[in-house]
Amino acid sequence: MTEPVLILTMKWGTIYGAEDVNRLYRQVKRHLARPHRFICFTDDAQGIAPGVEALPLPELGLPKGHGDTRWRKLALFRPDLGGFQGKLALFLDLDLVVVDDLSPFFDLPGDYFIIRDDDLFRPKPLRRINPERDRFLHSVGNSSVFRYVVGAHSYILDAYLADPAAATAGYEISQQFQSAQLAAHGHLNYWPRGWCVSFKNDCVPRNLLSYFSDPQLPEGAKIVLFAGAPKMEDVFAGRGNKWYRRIGNIDWLRKAWAG
Repeated sequence: MTEPVLILTMKWGTIYGAEDVNRLYRQVKRHLARPHRFICFTDDAQGIAPGVEALPLPELGLPKGHGDTRWRKLALFRPDLGGFQGKLALFLDLDLVVVDDLSPFFDLPGDYFIIRDDDLFRPKPLRRINPERDRFLHSVGNSSVFRYVVGAHSYILDAYLADPAAATAGYEISQQFQSAQLAAHGHLNYWPRGWCVSFKNDCVPRNLLSYFSDPQLPEGAKIVLFAGAPKMEDVFAGRGNKWYRRIGNIDWLRKAWAG
């Protein structure tokens, strides 16, 4: 019998609720036929569906007196995470929509895979003023969707805990630090472009064209993300964040979102 793969997500605080977890669980169940376990690390398991394995949030292990937990996702790189060491896992943020088969995310040969953040945005020519920073930002992975072997990249968390103040001073967000560590160890690989797409940049017709056509799902897309603005809740409320961005009919997205 094939060993189940892991689907991991995290929920803490009040931004997301149990129904967000349950909705993602339904999406995964609909789009992943191979045996799998759905794990949610959370500080509040109330209302989470029975099919979801709700486990306590993993501790970051920050030094005493260092209360910054914005980079909590780095706890996913604990070698002892949930007792799953050595198991293949796909991490999914709660603010995305699964729209097609997830099997390729596990079938792709290789070690660690993540979205290239730049793949979700349109080109930024002004970044070229600083070529070194442009090269770095082009290398950064977006940690909304990444696959890894639990425990195989504990050096990421180790590097953070060695000097958390320096890490947060040198990098704006945790995915930048995470990407830099992976690159230094030769483990930074990206999903094929088009598997994970941006709703506003890949689905919505550009600028005033959105007033003449509704958003469409690009061929080959498997996950829709809401990088930048508008956020997922804005899109479902019909808010495009810009006067020239009409959301239009998104019944196909609502259906996929409901799972």
